[in-house]
Amino acid sequence: METFFEEFQHLRIQLEEIKSATNNFDDKNIIGSGGFGKVYVGELSHFKGRSRVAIKRLDRRFGQGNPEFWKEIMMLSRYIHKNLISLLGFCDQNGEKILIYEHAFNGSLDHHIGSNTLTWTQRLKICLDIARGLSYLHDDKGTQQRVLHRDIKSSNILLDDNWNGKVSDMGLSKIGPANQQHTVLVTNVVGTHGYLDPVYLESGILTKESDVYSFGVVLFEVLCGRLCFENSNGRFPTLVRMWKQKYKHKMLDAIIFQDLMQEMDPMSLETFSDIAFQCLHKSRKARPIMHLVVERLETALELQKIYEEVKHPMNYKKIIKTAVHPLTYQSEEELKLCLYNGILLNNGKTWFSLNKNGEHCEMISAVECLVRTEYHDVFMSVRSSRLPSPDHYRRTHRCRWAFKAHVKAQFLSPQITYTVNLVLRHLGEMPASVNPCYFGIKYRLEGETKCSVSYLTDAREDGCSMAELFQFESEKSNVDLKISFEGIMGSFSFSYLFEGIEFRPVEKVEHEVLEDDELNMQSILESDDTNWEKKLPNDYEILIKWSKDDVKWTSKKELYSILRKGFLMSNGQVWFFIAKSEKRCLMLPAREALVGGQWKWENLSESRFGEVALDPAKHFSITCKIIPQILSPEITYACYLVYKLPERNSDDLLYFEFPLRVKDENFHDENDWEMSHNIRFIYLLSPQTPVIRPKVDQNSHSPLNRPKLKGIPRQRDDGWMEVQVYEFQLSTSTEAKLMRVDLDTIFPKTLKGFTVQGVEFRPE
Repeated sequence: METFFEEFQHLRIQLEEIKSATNNFDDKNIIGSGGFGKVYVGELSHFKGRSRVAIKRLDRRFGQGNPEFWKEIMMLSRYIHKNLISLLGFCDQNGEKILIYEHAFNGSLDHHIGSNTLTWTQRLKICLDIARGLSYLHDDKGTQQRVLHRDIKSSNILLDDNWNGKVSDMGLSKIGPANQQHTVLVTNVVGTHGYLDPVYLESGILTKESDVYSFGVVLFEVLCGRLCFENSNGRFPTLVRMWKQKYKHKMLDAIIFQDLMQEMDPMSLETFSDIAFQCLHKSRKARPIMHLVVERLETALELQKIYEEVKHPMNYKKIIKTAVHPLTYQSEEELKLCLYNGILLNNGKTWFSLNKNGEHCEMISAVECLVRTEYHDVFMSVRSSRLPSPDHYRRTHRCRWAFKAHVKAQFLSPQITYTVNLVLRHLGEMPASVNPCYFGIKYRLEGETKCSVSYLTDAREDGCSMAELFQFESEKSNVDLKISFEGIMGSFSFSYLFEGIEFRPVEKVEHEVLEDDELNMQSILESDDTNWEKKLPNDYEILIKWSKDDVKWTSKKELYSILRKGFLMSNGQVWFFIAKSEKRCLMLPAREALVGGQWKWENLSESRFGEVALDPAKHFSITCKIIPQILSPEITYACYLVYKLPERNSDDLLYFEFPLRVKDENFHDENDWEMSHNIRFIYLLSPQTPVIRPKVDQNSHSPLNRPKLKGIPRQRDDGWMEVQVYEFQLSTSTEAKLMRVDLDTIFPKTLKGFTVQGVEFRPE
């Protein structure tokens, strides 16, 4: 049991923090209630950062208690999927039982079933999301334990900012083996009236098809725009039987939500209703598995998209009318090619283009969006600019960069997530090695009091740089933003031209926790990997001899698992292991790799080396010798700093939002400007981008996407974090390679609470 609790220690959140976030559970912060108790909204720090969260407080009067509480923690910690609500923490202090989840901005599906603002396409996407989440739980491919939810209903389907559906409330779920065609469990009947599988209700025998039935009820609710039961003189008869009859008699028009009728593709409707009815089949054998449900819903959504494209072809007439130069084209394909390359609009004040997905990109020039202030604004023309008129606002490092911008976009693609970028052009040639570059611009949206900071600029394909300011989902083609820029934090080495503000569709990046490239011995021994022997190094006997401890094995397959898992060598100064790619990897302890920084040293059992370094000054170095014989030749390796940050509730954590400056000291040619200034920046704490909500007071720091930078940290599944600080190409030479990287903070603050286990070398 003690091991069970240790597994979830990183999720514990103190009761005082929760009380502070909810104003001592003030009713004004209640956003819902259910079978568990009341749900509050608040802002909390957790293991993923800080964001608005949903706080569910157990009320034992509703019948749920400790078993459901701990089951929810166990299930959502071990079963992670983008269509399952994420558990961010819990509290079990002073008799309280509290669960903290990611905040689903749009609430639960049951509140939107009858809304005419939820389009048929959105409904299809939500249903597909839930089907994918359930398919993951049911694990139809048999790679994990099967999870039976037992309480699928529209009120347990939550919707995030972008109307993505997520399955919630796992407190009643059951686990069974997935390597069987049918998982059968005999349990007490639990669930919700109207959604319960009749066979389960009668027999008490639970199977995955019980979840399929409940999901079929939800599908019909989405189609009909009403819940599956209605109040009739205090009684709540279900509508499921009537819905099935209407389907059988081809009378769907009598039950479909009328506001959806005009926008539905007939084939999409047919595909959707067919699979919904199959889910409600009386015979469990006749019900489809969730993997098939996913496929049919994907087809329904694709048919609807094709229907909408044919019915509402993209109209570029309004855009073409404002073009600076007349466009010549013979076909729609030629027109699109012109737009992919980009065109000038509005007398040269707007740059418009299409991305690879056909989504609209729009950049508004500085002269168009800049609000004149008491500062002397300097405009100048740049021949290489996309916006060739004198529309560049010049600010150098001697200026405060304090100004206001009023930016109006006209041609955005609806229902697309956009990032708002400040676009800059460097005065003089920018060294390729300095990317990203420190900028540190403070800014805020009109109506907000709190400033945000965009610390780094990222290089663009057009030679400019951009600093990400906001993200938002477009509701229509035009948007109107007023932004105040309030100066630079710190100093920087480059002068910039303010080229404009750009609206660029976000490239979707799925959040994923970095998995350690190790497998435990048992899983390797039990695997059916027939190629393991080919992956065994030829010099394995030499490698084992370098081991610090006496390594024993009974077979070569067991030896292979030992090499994959890793072991200490060189008197405990190196941790060696083999990656899945067969390439050799190693990790050096902090004692061997860190120089300077006035480190403190502490014994820690969580470290592979039994010791860690902590609390450096604002400057420290990574210096070590790389021995080619241990690693794989002619491979590009990356060096990762493996560390932990202060506790979530620590005030010291605030200073880790600033990036670290990283200087490669492996070059010593002072005559080579680029080499002697080989500087880049990394984050120890993932940066947060403000997301613009429909209302100003709904803004929060919960980014939908992060730039694809090598300096962004990642969470490892061993509880540590890592960030790439260096990379190098290993030659065939046997000569040891000296690596030195200097790191320091932008501001004169020590890194109190910063703990380093070591540095790890893995193939790039």
